[in-house]
Amino acid sequence: MTKAVSRSLVMEFYAAMSSLECERIAPFLDDDVEWTISGPVDLLRFCGTHRGKAAVMDLFGRQVPSVYQSKRFVPEMILADGDQAAILSRLSATKHGSDRVVSYRVAQFVRFRDGKVIENCSVIDSFDAVEQVLGHPIEVNDGRNLGPPGGEGGVVAL
Repeated sequence: MTKAVSRSLVMEFYAAMSSLECERIAPFLDDDVEWTISGPVDLLRFCGTHRGKAAVMDLFGRQVPSVYQSKRFVPEMILADGDQAAILSRLSATKHGSDRVVSYRVAQFVRFRDGKVIENCSVIDSFDAVEQVLGHPIEVNDGRNLGPPGGEGGVVAL
């Protein structure tokens, strides 16, 4: 049976991760950590899966700063259960090379083993994030009527 993670450890890890300081984050990561951020990799280059401690350190030390100059997480909810934790937070950041402020929600699901993070899955409101990073709404209507013939439009899923 896996050892339960304490809420205090989760809070310490979250504070380190929020700092974006590699030297504070590294002690919490297992050498074989898998870190996934769901989102459009073409527009948010830090999204995708990063395997291994070195790859996650590169994520925090180089990839995230190439998109966001400054960044902070404000936790809204934290739940620790067994060897896992779930964190709902709001990310606020300044887009690199501009003064555009970006703010969206992030849900993180983290699994620990022996006090180290072995897996992180972050789910972001990627549509909202991309619109903010681009600085304009994304056009999603391509002009096709996807509804029933003669209908008002819409999408039908089977």
